[in-house]
Amino acid sequence: MRVWVGIDDTDSKDGMCTTYLAKILMDRIQESLGRIIGLPRLIRLNPNIPFKTRGNGSVSFLVETDNLSELVDLANETVLEYAELDDSNTDPGAVFVDADDDNLLDTLYRFSLRAIRDVVSIDEALFLVGKHLIPHLKYKRGRGLIGALASVGAECRDTTIELLAYRKKEKFGRKREFNPDSFFLADLLTYPETFDTVDWGNDAVVSVPNSPDPVLFGIRGNSITAVMRAYETVETEEIDMYQVFVTNQATDMHLYHEDEIQMLMENRSFILSGKVSEEPFEIEGGHVFFSISTRFGEVRCAAFEPTKQFRNAVRKLRRGDEVVVFGSFKDETINLEKLKIERLAEVYEELNPLCWKCGKRMESEGKGKGFRCRRCRTKAREKVKVKIERNIEPGYYEAPPVARRHLSKPLIRMGNWASIHVFR
Repeated sequence: MRVWVGIDDTDSKDGMCTTYLAKILMDRIQESLGRIIGLPRLIRLNPNIPFKTRGNGSVSFLVETDNLSELVDLANETVLEYAELDDSNTDPGAVFVDADDDNLLDTLYRFSLRAIRDVVSIDEALFLVGKHLIPHLKYKRGRGLIGALASVGAECRDTTIELLAYRKKEKFGRKREFNPDSFFLADLLTYPETFDTVDWGNDAVVSVPNSPDPVLFGIRGNSITAVMRAYETVETEEIDMYQVFVTNQATDMHLYHEDEIQMLMENRSFILSGKVSEEPFEIEGGHVFFSISTRFGEVRCAAFEPTKQFRNAVRKLRRGDEVVVFGSFKDETINLEKLKIERLAEVYEELNPLCWKCGKRMESEGKGKGFRCRRCRTKAREKVKVKIERNIEPGYYEAPPVARRHLSKPLIRMGNWASIHVFR
């Protein structure tokens, strides 16, 4: 029989990674119980969930086995051995779904889409498990059942590849050892088929995490060939093992388009069009805010300090510019991931008139007294409106790799090169 195994919420902020635990489990299954069919899937869920650990990722994989009971027992042993069960916020869950039950998979597809874009409760997951008699493992509150079910049900029209390399156990929690130059070289050799390996503009390696989990680095790309070439190029401490996943990362799957919704809701992500109604201003800390008028009324938008040079494009917006914003809605503010400028408004500035003889600006003779050129003694009554040349172009602008969320699609994957302004 063929069984989808889904698993989630086995990690904590202090260690472990669900992908690592899943890799261990897959290797154990292939040693004694059956075989893994195809690549495992790393499914990122709604990035705005407050109680997520880090990237809110869940894992599923397809198993061919003759013994479901032993499969469940082996999964249980692996979770008990590796999951961060002592952490109060770690609530693992695992499910085992008949891969030939099309009706159930259709139900889980709808559930999965909501988990990726919306907010789903544990009760909803428990209801599905009970109604459809899904074999499962629930630890503590069992919040991981949400991701486990969602990862099994996910159907992604657009996918990418991620290769995750894992550390030796004795290295867990210690500073990672790697040659930064080798990661920049890997990017030179494989970009744009790989992406978000490094951030040239901010001189940073972004594919090596800082968290205390087993992941040494992760290479993202559009093909296995490309990520493997990058993997073979980088120089690091000794690698214990690696796993290639197919994933919904870098696809914008978390975004609701404005045509799909009736209102903006907190902790969801949206694509909204509108006109700039309040020009950008900056507050302490380097965060830049502006507002747009939309079909939902006035909406505040923000480019926070971690988005670095992206803020330079935001600062150049002016009242009347027509834009499309991409980002999460939290605290009544769109946290910008990308920005598309559809049309630039014409901007004028009132200046003192030019002298028609010498071409220099006239000076004011006093309030209500007009203007005069001191040199030529020519006069004029009023200021003149001068069109300001805008130092920005229509098109797409994005947050750089150091600030990119897992699900946010890099512009390099969006095509239409004439209208994208890539921050690499």
